Amino acid sequence: MSTMLEVIGLKKYFNVANGGLLHAVDNVSFRIEGGETLGIVGESGCGKSTLGRTILRLHEPTAGKVIFDGMDIVSFDKEEMRQMRKEMQIIFQDPYASLNPRFTISQIIEEPLKLHNIYRTATERRDRVEELMELTGLSRRMYNMYPHEFDGGRRQRVVIARALSLNPKFIICDEPVSALDVSVQAQIINLMMELQEKLGLTYVFISHDMSVIKHISTNIGVMYLGQMIEKASKKEIFRSPLHPYTIALLSAIPSVNIREKKEKIILKGEIGSPVNPRPGCRFAPRCPFATDQCRSENPAFEEVKPDHFVACHRVHEMMEGKLRF
Repeated sequence: MSTMLEVIGLKKYFNVANGGLLHAVDNVSFRIEGGETLGIVGESGCGKSTLGRTILRLHEPTAGKVIFDGMDIVSFDKEEMRQMRKEMQIIFQDPYASLNPRFTISQIIEEPLKLHNIYRTATERRDRVEELMELTGLSRRMYNMYPHEFDGGRRQRVVIARALSLNPKFIICDEPVSALDVSVQAQIINLMMELQEKLGLTYVFISHDMSVIKHISTNIGVMYLGQMIEKASKKEIFRSPLHPYTIALLSAIPSVNIREKKEKIILKGEIGSPVNPRPGCRFAPRCPFATDQCRSENPAFEEVKPDHFVACHRVHEMMEGKLRF
């Protein structure tokens, strides 16, 4: 299995009032193998969606590299990036907001085919649209219907069909089920997993819901205030989390087992600001184990076990069982 995507030291800063810099994505690095799903999880405002959009250059990076299939796409010009769009697509959080209300769903799915001149004739494009509709569970009778005539789940199927129209290898899934009912969430997630297996897709799946991330991911990356603070396989994250924030996140997952006595970890303290952040661990103001070193020095994002990366000054004490909530 070869590396599909490698992100190295990616940064995205935004100018704010009074000359400040909002560190939305700050020195994030990871890699994804072909056919895998990297789940990105964290609180609202932690930079998950900005990370996804910066990888695709919907936001231009402030610094860093995005190496896709061995090529650093940060250096691509406009035309090179336009061609690369065939390989890299995105599924947005709100399906209604991302669909043109004046287009029928067939026109919406067909639009990328026209923009990239994939097929020569209207008949070929129509056949492809019908194929995509069948692939994503949309009936042919819906061909000339409009987005407002669908519920949220079917709209998201339209968005998925549009994303697949150019046969991409890699898809950013930006909270694609957060606006849907729980039962519909399960249908869409299962559809995406089936499509991944059938088409050999590679996903970055962004969500604030650990239960969803657990179901679909191969590996999990945890973000906090613009930085990735822990990354490991799904099994490793749930079995042996090492960053205090990850441990707190896992404790908040609801359990269906009424006999299980699970104590939620309540984090105290204020969330820091990503605008002109001070040196030190971003999580230190809420961490019960924070020391003076944590408040003054940025922890390195280092591999503490095979394929298990953590950014914490006290991670080795955590591993030895010396620190417990």
